[in-house]
Amino acid sequence: MLQRLNVLGAPLGICSNAPKTGFYRNGCCDTGEEDTGQHTVCILANEEFLAFSKASGNDLSTPMPQFGFPGVKPGERWCLCVLRWKEALDAGMAPGVVLEATHEEALKYVRLEDLLTHAVSRSVC
Repeated sequence: MLQRLNVLGAPLGICSNAPKTGFYRNGCCDTGEEDTGQHTVCILANEEFLAFSKASGNDLSTPMPQFGFPGVKPGERWCLCVLRWKEALDAGMAPGVVLEATHEEALKYVRLEDLLTHAVSRSVC
């Protein structure tokens, strides 16, 4: 198995196990062929971003128990699609990023400098 790396070139850290996040719901912002949305950016959600995302057609805050989705609350970490993060960045609404838990694949779509500007943590959870 290949070692998964974060945007800093170190082993990929856990984004969140409460709520359980990631495309594969393993707590990590892993990605693969099945993950067409590239859920590679570990964010620290805030009210402003959640409202922006909902208004943009991606409601992350409303629970959907039928799909096992508890809804994301401010202060929680979540693996976000990299292009959604880029959309929020361009609109001035980008949430904070946990660099150690953000998959290196995100760098195919966003600049490290932009991620660094929004870094909220330098420690692995």
